[in-house]
Amino acid sequence: MKVEIWSDIACPWCYIGKRRFEQALADFPGKEQVEVVYRPYQLVPDAPETASPHRAWLAERYGPQSVAMDARVAELGLAEGITYDFDEALHANTFLGHRLLHLAEAEYGAAAQGWLKEALLKAHFTDGVDVGDRVALTDVAVSAGLDRARVTAYLAGDEGTAEVNAHLAEGRELGISAVPTFVFEGKWAVQGGQDAGTFRKVLDQVAAEIGERRPAPVQVAPAGEACADGSCAI
Repeated sequence: MKVEIWSDIACPWCYIGKRRFEQALADFPGKEQVEVVYRPYQLVPDAPETASPHRAWLAERYGPQSVAMDARVAELGLAEGITYDFDEALHANTFLGHRLLHLAEAEYGAAAQGWLKEALLKAHFTDGVDVGDRVALTDVAVSAGLDRARVTAYLAGDEGTAEVNAHLAEGRELGISAVPTFVFEGKWAVQGGQDAGTFRKVLDQVAAEIGERRPAPVQVAPAGEACADGSCAI
């Protein structure tokens, strides 16, 4: 079974969704046959290259309710073992990070990509790292097991740019407008950071469908407002 997860590094619900899906997968009998890969999605594709404080950016976008938005996500994150530090987090362009995730999958494999995804999310939401900075990204990639010289050369050029853009376009063609969105076998889609029990039911259902060879179209749930429904749509 192949699971493609469209998500952004700067999406707090993507972090929660990742942890909940991993919890469900850990209890799934066929977990050894499940390949999980991450696909790019940018909540703010036109974010400037120079990072700025997350709190200030969110307040400008959503006003006073932004404080409550962060507080709710932070509380839910604790239950998943995630520490959100929104006071230190930076609003940054995530395209370079998505290029790195492509490199990890292409040259190191899906498992390494997953380790890098976790490292990038922690760097952004917990450690206040500028995930749009090449030097900072290189350090994060090395901590996840990638080769420093390879990453440095890769980020200095434009490798992976076309591939990331192609996946971004693929997400638009699928109708994905909020993340995280989990696409199973290219046919079934689940949107949002659902609870682990829901993800486990989906895994069981997809496994049964694959065994019965019954096709089904991709179905993506409608996006909610901002990050209020288990997904982020900006």
